This record gives sequence, C-alpha cells and structure tokens, in this order.
Amino acid sequence: MSTITRINPGARMSDVVVHNGVAYLAGKVPRRGLEGAEEQTRDVLATIDQLLADAGTSKDRILRAEIFLADMADFGLMNKAWDAWVPVGAAPARATVEARLASPEFKVEIVITAAI
Repeated sequence: MSTITRINPGARMSDVVVHNGVAYLAGKVPRRGLEGAEEQTRDVLATIDQLLADAGTSKDRILRAEIFLADMADFGLMNKAWDAWVPVGAAPARATVEARLASPEFKVEIVITAAI
C-alpha cells in the first residue's frame, strides 16, 4: 500500500495531499483585504509556490490547474498575473470557470495538481 502524506491537515481539509508521486492542492483563495483580481491572483500563486515547495515540487511540474473566477469579467486581469507566473514551456492543462466563491470578497480560487 502506498503512503499518503498530508501537509497542513485540518479537521475539514489538508492544504496538500501527496500520493503516488502526485501533489493535490486544495483550492487556494487570497488573503483577506486584497481587492483586485490581478492582486488576488498573484497572492494565490505565491501561496501555491510555497505549498508546492512544501510538497517537494514546483510550478514547472504542474499537471493541471482549475481556476474559479467570481466574475469572468476578471479573466484578463487573472491571466495577466498567471502569464507572468507560469514558466515558459511548462503551461499545464487548465480550465477556468465562473463560480460563486466561499466569500463575496474573493475574486479567484485556484486548484493545482502537480507531479513530485
């Protein structure tokens, strides 16, 4: 039986679950108090960088990204931050959808799956 490692486990969820060489990140949202979609996206991506490092991987090993936007009108601003962050030649498979997020102040939530 292969090992399952949980990073920052809580009662409801873990920030990352690692199994069979794959890191599954929980949906990440920005810190409170950040207003614009680009700023929120940069904040979430910085959190993702840290969690990937904690799991022993990095953004150039991302397999899939799922991005949830509260309003598709923010697609361009989110992409501006994303495009500056994603490594050239290592863009993952990605989906972006509009969804009601857990708090009205959140404009973006990102879920990542990465190879270790």
